[in-house]
Amino acid sequence: MSSFFGAFRRRLLTPPVSETTMEVRGFHVKNAEAKQRLEYIGEVFLKGYAYAVEAGSPAEAEELLETVPRDMRGFAYEGAGMGAAVYDSLPGHGGRLQGLLAGRGRDHDYMIYVGIGWAMARLPKPLWPDIRSTDPLLRWLALDGYGFHQAYFKTAAYVRTPHVQHPFRWRGGHNHYTANAIDQGIGRALWFVGGTDPDVVTDLIRAYPEHRHSDLYAGAGLACAYAGSVGEDELARFVEGAGEHRWALAQGSAFATEARIKAGTVIDHTHLAARVVCGTTAEGAAQVCRDTRPRTPEAAGPFPAYEAWRHDIAAQLASSSLVSKGADQ
Repeated sequence: MSSFFGAFRRRLLTPPVSETTMEVRGFHVKNAEAKQRLEYIGEVFLKGYAYAVEAGSPAEAEELLETVPRDMRGFAYEGAGMGAAVYDSLPGHGGRLQGLLAGRGRDHDYMIYVGIGWAMARLPKPLWPDIRSTDPLLRWLALDGYGFHQAYFKTAAYVRTPHVQHPFRWRGGHNHYTANAIDQGIGRALWFVGGTDPDVVTDLIRAYPEHRHSDLYAGAGLACAYAGSVGEDELARFVEGAGEHRWALAQGSAFATEARIKAGTVIDHTHLAARVVCGTTAEGAAQVCRDTRPRTPEAAGPFPAYEAWRHDIAAQLASSSLVSKGADQ
């Protein structure tokens, strides 16, 4: 049971649900169904956040998170990643994030690392978690989460003025790559800003300078596969609109597919997105992610191993598609 102090932490630290409504955010509304799903995702995220800051221990937080419906549980763990990082920043507190990742959260590690980035966007820099102690490969997802937060809550600065790129430095390494990782998060947020309408999202991406499109499409690809609320024809249109960035889009979708398979939260849409966007089965897309995952998570070259991983996923999916088309002819 959570303590009085846990309940107080929840009331003090949890953002209001109203912050996630489409009206408050000023996002595009495609239809009532998409609006309802996106707002529900926001509610579940905040529920996971509250569980992490209110619970008396990581184990108790885990018990609460496991009560969330399976198809939405990843969003709750994402919120818990943010909540755990915020909890650990409080005087006299610690171990919440580590405990979360050591338990059932290890199956949701992609989402938890994204949640860390949300906390970084909300906390003063001196209170950021020591990113150097985290997984060198997955820590880049924290910047994805940071970029998502900024585009979601600071839409005027990060979306409505697309030619402005905001400087960022951290202690996670390869500071010249941080803008790329943040753009991947911005791209993921554009799926929400555009209300899951692929035509609107495509137009939003095209407003940014060309050199940013690949990362933006990768993020949007992750969101369209994980969050869904889009049909087969719409996905096909999104793929077509991506043009030369089609395999960056597929790489993001493959990440989403692997995240759901690893966590056991696969839904019908997972299979649809894998087929339409990645050109393979859900298990096939996830296997590509597993097969290409770097054995050495820290790279000595000019780019992090994370970027090499993303590149290899996109290349293998593209190669597999060419082989498949050749066999069909």
